[in-house]
Amino acid sequence: MIKEIINKLQSELPATVKLVAVSKFHPFEAIEEAYEAGQRIFGESRPQELLAKVKRLEEIRAEKDDPDYMSDIEWHFIGHLQTNKLKMVLPYASLIQSVDSVRLLEAINNWGRANNKVLNVLLECFISSDETKQGLSRQEVLDIISSSCRYDFIHISGVMGMATYTDDEQIIRADFQRLKEISDTMREHISKGGKRGSDCREISMGMSDDYHIAIEMGSTMIRVGSMIFGERKY
Repeated sequence: MIKEIINKLQSELPATVKLVAVSKFHPFEAIEEAYEAGQRIFGESRPQELLAKVKRLEEIRAEKDDPDYMSDIEWHFIGHLQTNKLKMVLPYASLIQSVDSVRLLEAINNWGRANNKVLNVLLECFISSDETKQGLSRQEVLDIISSSCRYDFIHISGVMGMATYTDDEQIIRADFQRLKEISDTMREHISKGGKRGSDCREISMGMSDDYHIAIEMGSTMIRVGSMIFGERKY
């Protein structure tokens, strides 16, 4: 079932759009099945769960006596990240999609400096009408870009956002349009100012229920979980 869904999604997606299979709350066996179907990018939202899956993969490699087993897997962290949990995530994630505050960005940069590692991040923007959602304002994003030289161990790859949870397609489109406009403005600032350490090409938006709309609105990365793996295994 997982294989068929991944094949269907990959056949639908434009070449410019990456699929992130959101594997949070699902067992490692489901990740293996998706990997065998050709999926390579997986999204996790809890530091402890990401670390446990990384360790499980290490165990499987030892059991198989094959250090290259699933060696090209990519972990994306897509949940809220507390600064005291960085060491569970930053050594393993190829992209932190959920940088939702200047404080977190600074903490990631400090960790990168201490460990001599440049971290790839997306700036999570507040685009929803749901006030409980987290994220940076448009002005905060532009301030970060203007001072990006301060973040010498950060590579800003783009933006991420979550649309309002609603069946109203017009609201969803408006949310995605806001994120696309922030992305365009960021890239304009970068091209004018010659900022280094950033390219901001990625726009991570769209999930199982709204990814078709997100792609129409300019998404380069969709995050799909329940459609691939079924209901969460808590």
